[in-house]
Amino acid sequence: MENVQIENMPVDYLPILIQLAVATGFGVLTIVGTHLLGPKVRSEKKLSSFESGVEVIGNARQPFSIKYFLVAILFVIFDIEVIFMYPWAVNFREFGIQGLIEMFIFMGMLLLGFIYVVKKKALDWG
Repeated sequence: MENVQIENMPVDYLPILIQLAVATGFGVLTIVGTHLLGPKVRSEKKLSSFESGVEVIGNARQPFSIKYFLVAILFVIFDIEVIFMYPWAVNFREFGIQGLIEMFIFMGMLLLGFIYVVKKKALDWG
């Protein structure tokens, strides 16, 4: 059996550098192109604030319920926890019974966090 050493050569990184250059070039070209080719008409109506087709009324610093932030943060947390399950699902046979037990512990902790959120009524809008 032949002893094979795998070394990373600088030429191995060439496709990554090409992709990075193309992505950066596309971004710069798009921004510059829209600036140069886009319409230059400036009017009071175009420069006014616009939010989803609704005229802006009132103060932008008006306080609103923390529930919006809480629901968004909880969604991100639980969404990321679910994303952690994909690598496990792909390799679950290699992990064996220990990997299965670890995933049950992980799911149990996730369930406990969800029960805590429900008990605190963090998801109630009322």
